[in-house]
Amino acid sequence: MEEAKIFKIRHSLAHILAMAVLEKFPDAKLGVGPVIDNGFYYDFSLSKKLSDEDLPDLEARMKKIVQAKINFTKTITTRNEALKEVEKNQQNFKTELINDLPIEEELSFYQSGNFKDLCRGPHVENSAEIDPEAFCLTQTAGAYWRGDEKREMLVRIYGLAFETAKELADYKQMLEEAKKRDHRLLGKQLDLFTFSELVGPGLPLWTPKGTTLRQELDAFIWQLRSQYDYQKVTIPHITKKGLYEISGHLQKYGDDLFKIKTREDHEFVMKPMNCPHHTQIYNHLPRSYRDLPQRYAETTMVYRDEQSGELSGLARVLSITQDDAHVFCRENQVKDEVLKIVNIIKTFYQTFNFDLKIRLSLHDPEHFEKYLGTKDLWQKTENNLRELLKESNLDFSEGIGEAAFYGPKIDFMANDSLGRQWQVATIQLDRNLPERFDLYCINEKSEQERIVMIHAAITGSLERFSAVLIEHLAGDFPLWLAPVQIKILTVSENHVEFAKNLATEFKNQNLRAEIDDSNETLGNKIRKNSAEKIPYTLVIGDKEIASADLAIRVRGQKDLLNISKEEFIKLAKTKIQNRELSL
Repeated sequence: MEEAKIFKIRHSLAHILAMAVLEKFPDAKLGVGPVIDNGFYYDFSLSKKLSDEDLPDLEARMKKIVQAKINFTKTITTRNEALKEVEKNQQNFKTELINDLPIEEELSFYQSGNFKDLCRGPHVENSAEIDPEAFCLTQTAGAYWRGDEKREMLVRIYGLAFETAKELADYKQMLEEAKKRDHRLLGKQLDLFTFSELVGPGLPLWTPKGTTLRQELDAFIWQLRSQYDYQKVTIPHITKKGLYEISGHLQKYGDDLFKIKTREDHEFVMKPMNCPHHTQIYNHLPRSYRDLPQRYAETTMVYRDEQSGELSGLARVLSITQDDAHVFCRENQVKDEVLKIVNIIKTFYQTFNFDLKIRLSLHDPEHFEKYLGTKDLWQKTENNLRELLKESNLDFSEGIGEAAFYGPKIDFMANDSLGRQWQVATIQLDRNLPERFDLYCINEKSEQERIVMIHAAITGSLERFSAVLIEHLAGDFPLWLAPVQIKILTVSENHVEFAKNLATEFKNQNLRAEIDDSNETLGNKIRKNSAEKIPYTLVIGDKEIASADLAIRVRGQKDLLNISKEEFIKLAKTKIQNRELSL
């Protein structure tokens, strides 16, 4: 799919949606109608209620407009003429947008049929370029004007759009599959996590099974890091706000911080990230160049005051568990340290069959006020990462405006089994915090030498990664990661003792086994067990007790695995040790 072409199609459909809405609601006030991933939306202020039931009619109107083969024509205009045009139609939102644009910015309108809209473009030349069967309207939602909860609530209409009807059908099919894989549904089905109104939204509570999942992921990450001599550290969850004044988080990130005032009127902050604390561990002792690199790792929660409307299952939470690491090193050690982290990330994601792509995330030169440090320092750091990636023959794209506020990043984008892309691991090169906290080592000349700080998170956050992983695998965890690896189902009370002895043997071999010895029928037990997605299931009855071999039901396979107990234990332990994805 050609990116420029599909952008024009989606952008044009946003205008055509506005035309359809004005046909149905002539007094509608127009907000904005941008292109988004896989489609478009447009915001409206309407005098009458609009719901999803109205979408088929609007969609039909849009198709008629598309089939009329209308032209899209651009007209450049002056500010005064632009204001006259929108005020003539009483489009007060457009008036506000024009008044807020920089005085030197070029203003233009696009005309399509009898509709004229303030817009930079680009658009298709004629609606004949749009396949009327390759788009659809999907839903309505509420949206505050300009994202400000103090402003008017508008109606937002979303649509999907592609070049061909087949692409749309394929995408819809993917969405249906995604619904079945929704981590919120599977998390409940597999009893991994829950939420409580008493605890609060965005604060997940992990069950014993979910905690096992987290611990196994964290242990894997630590195993990979320990090969490169990382050391574990531990920090508190709150800090005096002065730490974040020095780091710049209070200045750039202040609205997202949870703040605490003590009974003695001291001001503290719940940590939104760990890097400022780790600088203080580095700085508590004099450091020689011989001591570097210092590599600190810690899996710990941080806290960010997200708006309640943005919270979503594990994907967006208030308490975020970061598998965080920071490397304090010299300039000539940066490349080697970054490549070590790249190796860790590749090994971790290959284990789950994720397709990884690399993005070099850079600052937005149009809005440098968002960032710490000087332009020269940013240019130097960005060039360092760019050259490092090139010298290492790593393919990458560049993302303007995707950097952290204190430094550029190497972001890893994972395509899951449904083809969706997620930003997961990240490596950040930071020269700003070492300056702000005066971090240095004593070099060979007995002089103070400014050091460099590298931030690295393998999953980004365990919550968000767990959401991505659950949906990627559809809850079918590999043996090493499954909270319950073996389930033993008894036919009757006569078989419970044998099942308990078998479960004890498995547990003694560090295999996670459970027994279902309830009074339910075997059929009900099997159905329940299937929903729990257990890798290996054993049914124990008279026949199984009398047999020398185990008859094992393997998740997702029709045929039973007939194997001796000793061979099964050996097989299971090998798959766990090798972290195999298949059963």
